[in-house]
Amino acid sequence: MPDAKRLFDIAIAAAGLVTTAPVMAVLSVAIKLESPGPAIFRQVRVGRGQTSIETLKLRTMIFSAVGPTVTASDDRRVTRIGRILRRTKLDELPQLWNVLRGEMSIVGPRPEVARYTTTYGAEFRELLEVRPGLTDLASIAFRNEERLLASAHDRERAYKEVIMPLKLGIALRGVRRVSLKEDLRVIVRTIRAVLGHRSDEDELVIREATRRIEILNDNGTGAS
Repeated sequence: MPDAKRLFDIAIAAAGLVTTAPVMAVLSVAIKLESPGPAIFRQVRVGRGQTSIETLKLRTMIFSAVGPTVTASDDRRVTRIGRILRRTKLDELPQLWNVLRGEMSIVGPRPEVARYTTTYGAEFRELLEVRPGLTDLASIAFRNEERLLASAHDRERAYKEVIMPLKLGIALRGVRRVSLKEDLRVIVRTIRAVLGHRSDEDELVIREATRRIEILNDNGTGAS
């Protein structure tokens, strides 16, 4: 029998798919008008129990884009409509289908690609035993992650050594205090973040990430 969190996910995902279907239809047309290719981008990521799941997003890059896995704000592969979708997080709307299918949750650690999850230390393995989510406190704090990466000389290294450890630490705290009340709090904070609000806690995290990236840029010896 589904638990309360799963029932909550089903209700929110079903309602969200119905109410946002017209929006996704319009955005899909806009995507295809700007650049050829499918409107939906599919990517294999790591789900609960380290199983593979195919996550869905509205496509924000040119079709068949190649290049780095991490994306910075000045990435030329991103289309004009894609920049809007990334800034507003509307590109994540199709993942409501992943939630409805039981592969993801509304609130939970963001799903990552296998090339990064294989580098998780033992302290973060707990994150791979829960359903990944559409949003969590880590994704809220790093909502403008692409701007941070744009300032890094080595963006791949900045992601792996600075951003990813900070995000995983925040995500782990969220997993350990999961409840419907906490999920609602995260959803409210997500909406506020989309509207431009950033908490003092998030500001501190971004300052620390900025400091560590500056260290990498200055001497290339790592972040501390």
